[in-house]
Parts: sequence; structure tokens; C-alpha cells
Amino acid sequence: MNQSDIMTLKKWINESSNIVFFGGAGVSTESGIPDFRSTDGLYHMEYDQPPETILSHTYYKNHRNEFFRFYKNKMIYKDAVPNSAHKVLARLEDEGKLKAVITQNIDGLHQVAGSKEVLELHGSVLRNFCEICRKNYTMEEIMVQKGAPVCSCGGMIKPDVVLYEEALDHNIINKAVKYIENAEVLVVGGTSLSVYPAAGLIDYFRGNKLILINKTPTPQDQRAGLVIYGSIGEILSMV
Repeated sequence: MNQSDIMTLKKWINESSNIVFFGGAGVSTESGIPDFRSTDGLYHMEYDQPPETILSHTYYKNHRNEFFRFYKNKMIYKDAVPNSAHKVLARLEDEGKLKAVITQNIDGLHQVAGSKEVLELHGSVLRNFCEICRKNYTMEEIMVQKGAPVCSCGGMIKPDVVLYEEALDHNIINKAVKYIENAEVLVVGGTSLSVYPAAGLIDYFRGNKLILINKTPTPQDQRAGLVIYGSIGEILSMV
């Protein structure tokens, strides 16, 4: 990153009261939550299938014990705390500058940091529900049950997360589209913009102040008004 890019970032954010943030896994990795797609030798010793297969609706239905073994080990990080990125975004919202956080993450850290208008495209590990009676369960209640959790009514308990093969919530998508369409500044951070349909949301941005902050290039770099490579937490903390 160079100083002129940081100065432009500060200027655009300081001058605007209509900012929207769209974030991905890179925001959470700085809180010690690894991207679930990352695998290594140990992964292949422990699991027979790739993450995308295990986190599919079909696998959830047909191999519930194995699904929850992966889910509890790889998707839930109870000790994770908000990092600089979460905190700056919460502050910008408190100042009336940031209108919404749109996130692909499911850890709830934006809310812990103090953000109020958070659109969770892929749901949250903090919420769980019975597929029969719709009773709600906390993350802690899920964790203490061995194997696949079961409701007091006998029904299967499902995490309120969007699995592969499942559709995103239309109400959340429509709300996200409206925020992005009306935004003056769109900050996209910690995402490779390769997971659809979520990544396609930035196509609704009509402004000319698109800011991309990521450690590696994305397919949308050419259309951005400002591209900064680096740590999302470190960069936002300069604002």
C-alpha cells in the first residue's frame, strides 16, 4: 500500500455519510477464524470429503453425525473476538457514516463489535432451529450435545447457515441490493469476490467510489476507483 492510496481512502470516507461495507472471510481470519476452505495434510487425515461437499444440504441430510463433527470443529470458534476491522466499521456506523455491513461471514463478530445494521448473507452459527417445531437453540446448546443435535420434540436441529445447494434469503438479498444501489461509497474487503451469488451483489453499485481492500487481486480490481492490497484490519484502522 502507498500513502496516497491511504489518503484517498480517508478522504472518501471522511466526506461521505452513505457508506456500505461488503466483507468476506478475510475479515474474520484476522480474528483467528481460518477460511473453512483451507485444507492441509491433517485435514485429509480427518475428513474423507472436501469442505464444500460436507457443507452441502445433501450431506447434512444424509450424514448428519459427520456433518456436525466438521461443523463443530471447523465452523465454530467460541473464543474469537472482533478485530480492528470490525471495530472501525462499528465506529463509522455510530458516527452516522456507514449505513450497513453486508457480510458473507457467519461468526456474528460484527454485532459483537457493536454494528447494528448487519446483513448476514450466509446466516449465523449463533442461531439454530428445530426443523419440525422451529424451536430456537443457541450455539452453546448445540455444542454440548454429542453428535447431531436433536430437539426436545425429536426433530432435527439445523444451524441457521446457508449450506451449499441452498438458496440465499431473498429478503436479505433485496435489502443488500438496495443499500448497495444507493451507496455513495462501497468498501469491499477481505473477499476474493469469487463466491456467487453473493459476489455478484457489487454489480448493483452505481457510484464511482468503489474501494477494494484485499490481500490478493480480485476479478473486480479493474472497475474499482481504489484498490489497496493488505490487511483489512490494518488498513481500516488508519481511517
